[in-house]
Amino acid sequence: MPSSSFPEDSAKPSSLVEDENSSHSSDEEDESGRPHIDVPVAMWDFDHCDPRRCSGKKLARLGLITELRVGSRFRGIVVSPKATLVASPADRDIVARDGVAVVECSWARLDDVPFSKIASPHERLLPYLIATNPTNYGKPWRLNCVEALAAIFYITGFDQHAETLLGAFGWGDAFWQVNSPYLRRYKTCASAEEVVVMQEVIITELEESYEVSRREKDATGDLLVRNPNHPMPSGDNGSSSVSEGAEE
Repeated sequence: MPSSSFPEDSAKPSSLVEDENSSHSSDEEDESGRPHIDVPVAMWDFDHCDPRRCSGKKLARLGLITELRVGSRFRGIVVSPKATLVASPADRDIVARDGVAVVECSWARLDDVPFSKIASPHERLLPYLIATNPTNYGKPWRLNCVEALAAIFYITGFDQHAETLLGAFGWGDAFWQVNSPYLRRYKTCASAEEVVVMQEVIITELEESYEVSRREKDATGDLLVRNPNHPMPSGDNGSSSVSEGAEE
């Protein structure tokens, strides 16, 4: 399977460049008119990221997320690479009662995070999804803080909460646009086990699609290579716009 299942030559949406002042309107607002989510949303922040580009810090500035101290316990769903169970619609009651938390850290510095001090009875992995944030656009699995939170909310049926969080970012709409084919399928599952099965189906389909695309490109490339047994047209001086044996 390719390193990224998102087409490398696809044009990024015009909203990909984050506008710190951009914000979509939301029906979820408190009395002051600020966006509000009525379940706990929290993070452990290890200050690995550039504060100007950190999605968790932006959510904190907007009052949409609470920062937790290392060693503090969170009773809701915690998105963690150390989890053994994948998130599923079966987690809806936990989210409704106790909310969602994430670990705000760099993918390159996971070994520096004291996961043993991040306590929760409900740690979860995320299933296959594609990042649409400006740093890791098009990369499978490399979701940032707000994307991870939104993924949990979408999978457990709290779509409005996901949209409220993503609405704080100029590129936020791209997350649903790119991942809705996967999220809709995860939503049909009844358990973590079913989500894992669905994930494997999705990955297999992507691999097969990639192989078909690769073969089609190879076949097209073969048609563009000069047949050495066919005489060159006069005046061509032996040159060709496509080198013999070249691949696209």
